[in-house]
Amino acid sequence: MLKPLSKHKRKFKWILGVLLVLVIIVGCTAWYVSGKIKPIVQQELGAVVNKATNGLYHISFNKVNVNPLFGNASLTEVNLIADTNVYRKLVQEKKAPNNLYQIKLKKLSIKKFHLIKAYFDRQLEIDLLLFDNPCITMVNKSLKFNEDKLPQPEKSPYDYIKNMFSALHVKTIDFKNASFKYVDNNKAQADVDTISNITITLKDWLIDSASAKDKSRFYLLKDAYVYLNNYTFATPDSMYYIKASQFEFSASEKKLNIKEFALEPRYSEQDFPKVSGYARDRYSLKLNNIDFYGINLFSYIKKREILAEEMNIADGTLSVFNDNSYPKLLKDKTGRFPHQLLQKINIPITIKKIVLNKLDISYAEFDAKSKQRGRINFNNTSGVISNVTNEQKYKKLNPIIEANLESYLMGQGKLNVGFKFNVTAPKADFSYQGRLLNMDGRQLNYITKPLAMLQIKSCLVRSFAFDIKANNDVATGEIEFVYNDLSLGLMKKHEGGERLKRLGILSLLANAMVIYSDNPSDDGKFTVAPINYQRQPTASFFSYIWKTLFQGVKYSVGFTPKKEAEIKSYITRFENMKDERDKRKLRREMRRLERAKNR
Repeated sequence: MLKPLSKHKRKFKWILGVLLVLVIIVGCTAWYVSGKIKPIVQQELGAVVNKATNGLYHISFNKVNVNPLFGNASLTEVNLIADTNVYRKLVQEKKAPNNLYQIKLKKLSIKKFHLIKAYFDRQLEIDLLLFDNPCITMVNKSLKFNEDKLPQPEKSPYDYIKNMFSALHVKTIDFKNASFKYVDNNKAQADVDTISNITITLKDWLIDSASAKDKSRFYLLKDAYVYLNNYTFATPDSMYYIKASQFEFSASEKKLNIKEFALEPRYSEQDFPKVSGYARDRYSLKLNNIDFYGINLFSYIKKREILAEEMNIADGTLSVFNDNSYPKLLKDKTGRFPHQLLQKINIPITIKKIVLNKLDISYAEFDAKSKQRGRINFNNTSGVISNVTNEQKYKKLNPIIEANLESYLMGQGKLNVGFKFNVTAPKADFSYQGRLLNMDGRQLNYITKPLAMLQIKSCLVRSFAFDIKANNDVATGEIEFVYNDLSLGLMKKHEGGERLKRLGILSLLANAMVIYSDNPSDDGKFTVAPINYQRQPTASFFSYIWKTLFQGVKYSVGFTPKKEAEIKSYITRFENMKDERDKRKLRREMRRLERAKNR
């Protein structure tokens, strides 16, 4: 015999039944409302979008789902598409925007729209609009009549909603895992860039009677955030990857942070020249915690212009390697100085100040003759580069890019150097001045022995000061090199081995007859090196600077062109004498063997 249900169990079943009935009613109502609301939403939303954009855009979707109990809704298969015929008409009327958009997504979710507030107060408030995995295409064409327009609409969007609502407020608009394609139509051939897995968050979007004139808002928003976790791009020559990690941008703070930026070679030092087929510089760059301040978002949206007050780099490394055992590509490098390459970048760039901190720079080269690797390091490089621009209006105000840097040569000698680049000069005029203080010259053996077959046995560098003016063709100026106790050794590769050996007699001759052991000398004579160096068209910017300074060093220590000719003459005579000595030794050995044979 079944026991009667307890009072509490009967009450629980009754409540459960009521809730089930309510859920069914709400579900049926939502289903009914969804079916009835689609044509209304299609018509009203389509009319608002069409009217607000002067007929430029139309919106379509497949299905509407509404849950009035929780205040949620969704649209599926959403497409926002521009009418190109209308766009051309707006261009003629000087009413067209710089950017055309196309947005496609599977689902647009609307979270927590407040129906009671909308009904009684005529204020539609939505907590979240979620665009899940949207595909966004932005086509940019800079139009002159938009040049001075502000990021506020000319006509208030309130006019389009005032008959339905007194305000439309969306707290958050999220584009999650978006695919973004940027098409630059400002040249004969479109430039296309695509980024995937980008997240965009827009905050506090408001349409009411006053929001269009609110100067604290841009495009009716209070703030916008952009986040990109990892971005990788292969360079057109397929030799490098460009990588950025944790890209974060805040519009209200006008700040962009990139945790790490890298130019990463795709091949090892050994394989790099094999793939290239010739000797070329292999760059490896890594920069950490890059902060941009004072970014003008409106300039980027309007014409893809990068405009910032300051860029700050916390630390990083730059390594350059060249294997000159491979044939060189004799290519004219005129027009490829740093300030000239900046002017050739398609994107307008203006960064008023770049602050470098703790950047370690190294150059290494494998020499075909010595079969050894030479290197030079500039450690803990810091400083400021100002007025970095390729934008015409800023170049007219100030055509000089200026860089003032401090570094430590081979981790020891303090080096201060200042560059000035004239970005409007027809021959790419630039100048550089600097001073190196207090260094043990033997530290330079890491580069002079493998690459110049020259050993610095002793040298105390007191000061090395230079003041050079240069252009595409020639460098002029002077160098003051103050040092003591200079002694050099001339080197050659050991026959049948990998190591280098010192040419004893020639080294003695060079030190005795040519080299100034001190500057100023014991009698007070100070040698100032005049500079007049003709650049070879195939020389790179850094090769040009290095060879110009090296010309001054040689002159300061006594290696004038006349003395160099004498040294070469001594080397030739020495080699000839050695050959004759070896021949006489061989003849004596042959005679000895002949006498031994006849006994």
